Amino acid sequence: MTTHPRPITELSADEARRIALRAQGLLGAPDRRSGVRGVLRHLGAVQLDTISVLARSHELVPYARLGAVGRRAVEEAYWRTDSRPPHAFEYWSHAACVLPIEEWPHFAFRRRAYRDRPHWNHELPDGVYEQVVKQLRAEGPLTATELGGAKRTSEWWDWSGTKVAVERALMHGEVVCVERRGWKRVYDLAERAIPSALLHDEPDDTECLRRLVGLAGRSLGVGTRADLADYHRLRTEQVDAVIADSGLVPVAVEGWTKPAWADPAALAAPPRGRHRTTLLSPFDSLIWERARTERIFGFTHRLEAYVPKQKRVHGYFAMPVLAGGRLVGRVDPARAGRTLVAKQVTLEGPKAVPEVARALVEAAGWVECTDVRVERVEAPELREPLVLELARAFA
Repeated sequence: MTTHPRPITELSADEARRIALRAQGLLGAPDRRSGVRGVLRHLGAVQLDTISVLARSHELVPYARLGAVGRRAVEEAYWRTDSRPPHAFEYWSHAACVLPIEEWPHFAFRRRAYRDRPHWNHELPDGVYEQVVKQLRAEGPLTATELGGAKRTSEWWDWSGTKVAVERALMHGEVVCVERRGWKRVYDLAERAIPSALLHDEPDDTECLRRLVGLAGRSLGVGTRADLADYHRLRTEQVDAVIADSGLVPVAVEGWTKPAWADPAALAAPPRGRHRTTLLSPFDSLIWERARTERIFGFTHRLEAYVPKQKRVHGYFAMPVLAGGRLVGRVDPARAGRTLVAKQVTLEGPKAVPEVARALVEAAGWVECTDVRVERVEAPELREPLVLELARAFA
């Protein structure tokens, strides 16, 4: 039977919620001086995804915390756009994520695991891997298309040998994605893209896991073992092996049935400050883990983009609305010229109307829309109050 250390303190459900919000940069004054790079360091990982409705998810994440940050500034904060060393790299964490460059050494455990595991799904023709590395060394950063072609056919999954090779080199750490160009990865050799002090720092697996569990705890503020494991997609036994030395402390949280751990710095200062009112990407790290979102906010969130249209409940890219430290509704957005279209709106009661309107108005301004059109509201009696609130905002 697994034994757990005695909690050093007990947190109320409200305290845990506020600690989580502050840890995620959504409670308190935004750090605009540090900007997008500061958000990335604070969160430890920003998920990438191909879906773009209002904007891509990696843009929506800093927007939710900083407000109307320039979209070009977001890209420049992530990718290497000149000869200076990069501030970030792309790798497999919670999913495909942008990660702070200083964490390159701590994903050595995953690079080693990829090198040691058998590969499946995509065959790698003899000699192609070596040819890709040779071409990058000779020609500099290239896309898969420039290396010789990304696909064999028009099917999205039918990778060419070149694409298989360069993606495997990325997983192994021999190649790095240094920018996205038209959403295509631009690859370069790690020896050129990663500062040498980081490139040659190869901590053992235990040190890597200890660091990532500690980072997850700081990014979450407080979490269960499953929460900590999910953040960088570790196994729970990997968390168990290092949590005692991670710097996190055991706590009990009102209403949580599992033991929890917290960042001591989060416990030392009560979370105070202004709450952000904003639309959240469904891929935002605040709501990555559905069970955690339900536990902390009493809110069930599910991305329905991959659900058949007739079975969707809240819409293709329903974005939760955060206001006052609560999740108060959902908006499934679209664009029609200079109009932000709220195709479907779900409100957690009448009090959510002005907050959802405010989130829509701010988002519209960010993506250079001049008005908002509401199509469907799940509670029909709240449609007119929402439309009137929006009309006042744009008057």
